[in-house]
Amino acid sequence: MTSVLSAARPGYHVQVTAVRAPAGYTPTGGAFDEAFHADGAVRRAYAAVLGALNAASPATVADTIAAHVQHEGIVHGADADAHPLAVDAVPRVFDADEWALLEAGLEQRVRVLELFVADAFGAREAFRAGVVPEDLLDRNPWFEDDVAGLPDGGRRIAVAGPDIVRDARGELLVLEDNVRTPTLMSFAVAARSLVAPALPGAPLPRPVEEALRTALLELAGGRAAVILGREPGNIVWWELEQLSRLTGWPLVGIDDLADRDGRLVRREDDAPVEVVWRRCDEDRLRGDDGRLTALGSLLIEPLRSGAVRVLNAFGTGVADDKRTYVYVERLVRFFCGEEPLLRSVPAWDLAADEQRADAQERLDELVFKPRDGSGGEGIVLGPRASRSELSKLRAAIDAAPDAWIAQEPVTLSTHPTVVDGGLQPRHVDLRPFVVGGRLLPLGLSRFAQGAGDLVVNCAQGGGGKDVWVLPR
Repeated sequence: MTSVLSAARPGYHVQVTAVRAPAGYTPTGGAFDEAFHADGAVRRAYAAVLGALNAASPATVADTIAAHVQHEGIVHGADADAHPLAVDAVPRVFDADEWALLEAGLEQRVRVLELFVADAFGAREAFRAGVVPEDLLDRNPWFEDDVAGLPDGGRRIAVAGPDIVRDARGELLVLEDNVRTPTLMSFAVAARSLVAPALPGAPLPRPVEEALRTALLELAGGRAAVILGREPGNIVWWELEQLSRLTGWPLVGIDDLADRDGRLVRREDDAPVEVVWRRCDEDRLRGDDGRLTALGSLLIEPLRSGAVRVLNAFGTGVADDKRTYVYVERLVRFFCGEEPLLRSVPAWDLAADEQRADAQERLDELVFKPRDGSGGEGIVLGPRASRSELSKLRAAIDAAPDAWIAQEPVTLSTHPTVVDGGLQPRHVDLRPFVVGGRLLPLGLSRFAQGAGDLVVNCAQGGGGKDVWVLPR
């Protein structure tokens, strides 16, 4: 892939004064548009980018990018579900000041979630103080007694990939925290390598590939590391291969590793393994039956002896639990003595009687999520659900209230996207990455491919946009 710097033309200037929203460009549902004001005028951060796109022709740029996606084999999914990732020609652009606000808010939030995980497996101060319910960890599959007995391995949340949305008022909000095995980093790097060279004359965004490589290598601290994720059906197989190339860490499966007297080694040559970046589906030491999983059997003794460190650590799921999400703003105030710099989408813990009663009065207005769900599975959109679906939802909540949370629906912002050679608004979210406690100038903005659609998840057909952070 061509590097951004070599492909750019610093001396090439684009006339941007005439850039406006195309005729008929109308965001749906009163959504905030990322690039255009309500009167059609372009937002300042987008003027040069859209000027460059118009100069190069949106259709031509889109076709060029699609051809490169096919040539490079950039796919999401596995086996029969594998599909080329749709990479749009219009990047999502943040000016330096707005990104700095996002940076401060996300770094504060991840710092607090790190403290909460330590507290959950330690003193339980937030529980005793009533900041979170005492039963918050009940039936939480990621709370395991084994984890509490492990030696301190340093930062537990090595990589966080929260889902960020912008509401109709223009405020950026956290929709989900994603601190177990966040994905899409490689796709973000790939989008940059395809989109930036196709827009000569646009302002150069902050570089991303070297920033990601440096941050990941710092996590290992010079110790022998592997990426654990070589398993059948891994839907981010392409991403893991790229991360292995980027870091130089071998991509392995469970069967490629062995426990040798409390030390983890590679079977093929007995080479020591000191850091495991866990990118597989299994993220618990024990299954529901209380027996060690295959991964738990492999790692439990090396973990107990302190011979290996796992990224992200076992137990981080207690912070990723959607029931915990409801209380993150309280946790910020408790642990930091500060107001949250980045708010959550308002949410209800349905295990709490009063909150459940409030939410059930608004079944047809709120979004309901299984507390341990991922990838958009199991979500019920109240405003779009039928009477029958709402009746089933009510019964499911009554049967297991602690298995659900509710969230206020958010009208996702829209973003100009190339459709049939022209620009049309499509709903978007943002997946940034906090690595080692620092927000990188890296992200993928997922977009829904259908007009008015709100499903942006790549596993369910959403595409990706490069994210540009402009320098000051």
